[in-house]
Amino acid sequence: MKEEPINDDEQDDELLFEHHRIVADPGQSLLRIDKFLNTRMGNVSRSKIQQGIENGFVKVNDEPIKSNYKVHPGDVITISFQQPPRDTDVKPENIPLNIVYEDDHLLIINKVAGMVVHPAYNNWTGTLVNALAYHFQNLPQLPGNEGKPGLVHRIDKDTSGLLVIAKTEPVVTALAKQFFDHSIERTYYALVWGEPNPSAGTIDANVGRSMKDRRVTTAFPDGDMGRRAITHYKLLQSLRYVSLIECKLETGRTHQIRAHMRYLGHPLFNDAMYGGDQISKGTVFTKYKQFVENCFKIIPRQALHAKTLGFQHPVKKEWMRFESELADDFKAVLEKWEGYVKNH
Repeated sequence: MKEEPINDDEQDDELLFEHHRIVADPGQSLLRIDKFLNTRMGNVSRSKIQQGIENGFVKVNDEPIKSNYKVHPGDVITISFQQPPRDTDVKPENIPLNIVYEDDHLLIINKVAGMVVHPAYNNWTGTLVNALAYHFQNLPQLPGNEGKPGLVHRIDKDTSGLLVIAKTEPVVTALAKQFFDHSIERTYYALVWGEPNPSAGTIDANVGRSMKDRRVTTAFPDGDMGRRAITHYKLLQSLRYVSLIECKLETGRTHQIRAHMRYLGHPLFNDAMYGGDQISKGTVFTKYKQFVENCFKIIPRQALHAKTLGFQHPVKKEWMRFESELADDFKAVLEKWEGYVKNH
């Protein structure tokens, strides 16, 4: 939302451009407009929404309202700003891609940590989609997925590993159905604090946006909020105060592994958003703290890697499975912890 207030005398509807239009559902219960928009607009705080309402950027049924307005069924809410909205045209950029497999129908990419998958707020350039637009022409888009050509799934900016990209419209549709049916095999490696007990199990807990911070996904084990999420995990290597685990996704919700592992009490190593950048296991000695801080410097992100990806090829109809090497920073921090265990 706009941070600087605009003088009402200077504000002119003709100078505002509509960015969002939301129609309340027929069964919508009466709810304050600021709370309603807070649930609909990720990465926008309630205070920013209230400020936008005060500045006249939000209207209901073409009329200005206040933050305490109650949304009614069928209300048409529009959000407008002085700058025109960005179009969905993707700017091609010559960014190298690590392609591990390619045919006429699809390709498999090993994404580096730090690369955003598709353009969005604060990341309009330098994304995987910008690179795809440069290297490939006319990639298909799923309906409602404008500006994200070729994509049928994504992984977080600071997660490394495998992604499948569709080259044709039938393939993007067929792959999307496999993801919807949960028939895709997706395995991740994660370094977490502590050692899960039991050493293997299934986490079946709803996840959804946190009510306190819309950027964060949280677990709702009672199932009263969020969407069902299922993660199968097993211990691969115990390293005293941290563990290397394998996570196999049955569903693919936003930040699912990161939220589920925090819910178990084992946040991902150096995952700042989910508490993994704090020392939660180990000794109180200064040398240990220095050791962990050095490890954080080696892998300045959450220790998560999309290791394997398996699916039925939509055209060849054969099962394909791909496996990737851990990213260099992940391997380096593992070696660091192995050395610590050996020497202590």
